[in-house]
Amino acid sequence: MPRDLYAVLDVPRTATEEQIRQRFREQARLRHPDRFRGAAKEKAELEFQELTQAFNVLADPERRRQHDSELQRPGNDSDPRQLCRAYMQRGVKAYKEKAWLEAADNFDRATKADPTNPQAWHYLALACAQEKNWLPRAVTAVERSCELEPMNPTYAKQAGRILQMAGQSDRAIHHYRRALQWGDDDPVVQQALDELTKTPRRGGLFGKA
Repeated sequence: MPRDLYAVLDVPRTATEEQIRQRFREQARLRHPDRFRGAAKEKAELEFQELTQAFNVLADPERRRQHDSELQRPGNDSDPRQLCRAYMQRGVKAYKEKAWLEAADNFDRATKADPTNPQAWHYLALACAQEKNWLPRAVTAVERSCELEPMNPTYAKQAGRILQMAGQSDRAIHHYRRALQWGDDDPVVQQALDELTKTPRRGGLFGKA
């Protein structure tokens, strides 16, 4: 089931175009990212983008009619796993199109529909890692995927990369080592691990092959 954009703007579905515009102006003033700092600012940026996206759809008569039609379709809310898969499919499509916000939004909904699905958390981390401001969210998501599936070398490798990007070297080393432990030899992982631990290359007596 699609996101209810009326709920995003906090307006009834019977709202007029003018009421939608007025509500958007009010919400935009209250939730503009410039009013926040630090982690709160990062969260506000995501919320403001959602707010803007909702307004752009509801202020356009044709897109609003299409959204209303989607909301009226029977949903699959009774099966969280099926709902999770649907969100993941939409997220993958958006990710391939480099629509990072849409991808992250769908993967986030997938994790909420089925919090025990490690792949949903993995994909959420991939999407969030594309934007510097979303990196803290990427870290949380990728570590959650590793908690749910600790012997998956792909998740461990991705965790190492994201934690390295976030400047968390010790945690990155931990996950890179797990990637090598549970997976095949991976030159990319080994090189990243060598750089983080400053391990010299193996060679002869004076470091030469």
